[in-house]
Amino acid sequence: MVVAATAAVAARVALVAGATGLVGREVLAALLADKTYSAIHSVGRRTLPLTHPKLTQHIVDFAALPELPRADDVFICLGTTIKVAGSQAAFRAVDYEAVVALARMQYARGATKLGVVSAMGADPESGIFYNRTKGEMEAAVASIGYASVSIAQPSMLAGNRAALDQPVRNGEVWTLKVSRWLSPLIPANYRSIQVKDVAAGLIQAVKAGQPGVRRIVSGQLQGAASRG
Repeated sequence: MVVAATAAVAARVALVAGATGLVGREVLAALLADKTYSAIHSVGRRTLPLTHPKLTQHIVDFAALPELPRADDVFICLGTTIKVAGSQAAFRAVDYEAVVALARMQYARGATKLGVVSAMGADPESGIFYNRTKGEMEAAVASIGYASVSIAQPSMLAGNRAALDQPVRNGEVWTLKVSRWLSPLIPANYRSIQVKDVAAGLIQAVKAGQPGVRRIVSGQLQGAASRG
């Protein structure tokens, strides 16, 4: 009985969307190393320069999602900026429409646990378009029906954008440096946060499977990677 129970736990399947991004890359790496999962499906617009016995890649158009394999645990790390997307509509197509469409599809296929990367300040009533979109996305995925929904709300991400061929903005570099210098004086929720901590905190929350909807603010994510 113990052997059978262990095998059942170890046979979980995960799906990761956005594994070419800062947080998604760390989520995928952690899941591939996690013996809890027997198979990982990555979903994205670009091929990952990575092969692994547990990994199957699915290159998709998020505006017209194909049928995807069923997963037990779903991790959605999709996100862009209005500047990179080119318009508010293009930004919303990624940060709201693609996230919600994928979450709904996997729920319909039997997924029970969902983890989503959002942002600090997400609020469906916000007068700021970015925050409002994130808040509306959170409300939408929370209402789908998953047994457990974990939403990470990190502050400014500290990570290696150059390794992902993402532009590193001078203002952003300066802000991160100042944040590190002043870190002891800044409340935990407003400090810059390592992407490994965001990924680890989200994975820990999804695996714990707390019933209902849980929002994990940036201060709670700090140090998650070291807590294992």
